[in-house]
Amino acid sequence: MSYLIAFLIGGAICALGQIVLEYTTWTPAVLLVVLTIIGGILGGLGLYQPLVDFAGAGALIPVSGFGSSVALGAISEAKRLGLVGLFTGPFEIVGLGTTAAVIFGFLMALFFTPKE
Repeated sequence: MSYLIAFLIGGAICALGQIVLEYTTWTPAVLLVVLTIIGGILGGLGLYQPLVDFAGAGALIPVSGFGSSVALGAISEAKRLGLVGLFTGPFEIVGLGTTAAVIFGFLMALFFTPKE
């Protein structure tokens, strides 16, 4: 059942983004930034975590989940380290996932050739 909930919530977030792209003049880059900021604001206010608890990866995988993780990292490290934590916290929380994506993307580029 958790897979279905994750699929529906993640799909709803992506469908909302697609609707915004279809009916506004926003570019995908603008939508990406707006969803990241919304996720960061909701994460900073503690409103995104209940959605993550309910939907799991369905709420974490969209870019709004990235924004929430950045905000939570900054807040947790700011409590621990003060002002410096605002700048180091996001790297500690999201750095592993970003590093893994870069490394695996590089490895795939080495072994596979894209079709034209």
